[in-house]
Order: sequence, then structure tokens, then C-alpha cells
Amino acid sequence: MHISEGVLKPEIIIPAAVVAGIWVAYLVYKLNFKDIPKIACMSAIFFVASFIHIPLGPTSIHLILGGLVGAFLGVNAILAICVGLLLQALFFGYGGISVLGVNLLMIAAPTIFARYFVKLSFKERKYQKIYQYICWFLVGFIPLLCSSLILSGVLVLNGKEFLAISGLALAANFPLMIIEGIISLFAISFIYRVNKELLN
Repeated sequence: MHISEGVLKPEIIIPAAVVAGIWVAYLVYKLNFKDIPKIACMSAIFFVASFIHIPLGPTSIHLILGGLVGAFLGVNAILAICVGLLLQALFFGYGGISVLGVNLLMIAAPTIFARYFVKLSFKERKYQKIYQYICWFLVGFIPLLCSSLILSGVLVLNGKEFLAISGLALAANFPLMIIEGIISLFAISFIYRVNKELLN
């Protein structure tokens, strides 16, 4: 999911860095200090999840859990994932500093949708339990789907030679979307049973 340094053109990297920088600066400015422990905790979850690799044929995919981060933090998921991506770039060479803005927008921005699905799950419906399970599955599935589409779009914008790779990246991430959907379903359903106030 991370785009490495030296792959993208400056015409993509610079605008993404500007937009991401302004967004992060605004969120830091509006940050409530009481939210910092929660943001740090979710940043750690994102950071650690990225090291869990799942073999898939000749390659492997790794968890992101951005949907869960977004479900609990809302828009502050941007800050949590920014810290995680920065540490991964500095210590392990995942992504890089120059493409931090692109990777942040690609991975973190779609996580905001997760909070929407959590809110939807609290609405009364005819088949309430099934409806909730679908919403909680989408918490993990939709953000990763959006991230994969953004990744493919960025690669296509980078040049025609990346067209095949963009399609391959989207296809390779589809099993991960299912896995993250299932993880979010089980995680949120457990929290809902134990202490649903954490989801409010």
C-alpha cells in the first residue's frame, strides 16, 4: 500500500504534500489534549498491524486496520496514521519522507468513512443485527477499497507504464479488504457487547 520514494513525479508529490501538511496542521491546531492518549493508542495499532504480513501466492499483503482507527478517532485518524507512517519511513524504510503526503492522503483520508458506518449501525432497522454486522464489516472494507482505488489512480496519473501495476495493486488488495472487513466486524461487535459507549 505504501508508495516508495523515487516512484512518483514531483507534480504529484508536491501538491499532495501541501494538502496533507495543511490538513495535519489544522487538526493539530484544533486538537483537544484529552484526545492525545487515544490517538497515540490507535497510532500504535496501525503501526504494529503493518508488520503482520499475510502470504498471498508468490507475494504477501499486510494489514492496515485504518478502518478501525477511523471508527474510533474520526477525522483525528489523520494524525494517528501520520505518526505511524512517519515512524515507518524513518525506522523501516516503508514509503519515505518525500512521499509521506501522498501515502497519508491515500491511506488516512478514506478512514473517515469508517466513523460514518459506525454511526449508521446505531440506527434502528428491521433486521438490526444483520444490518449492524454489515456496517461493521464495511468499517474495514470501504476505507481500504477507497485507498486501493486512490493508489491505482495515482499510479495511472504517474504514467502509462504504471497502468498494469495499478490494476495488479487493486486486485492484490481485494483479499485484504475482506480480511480487514472481518477483523473490524469481530472487533467492533466485541466492543459493542462489552462497552458500546466506546463507539459513541
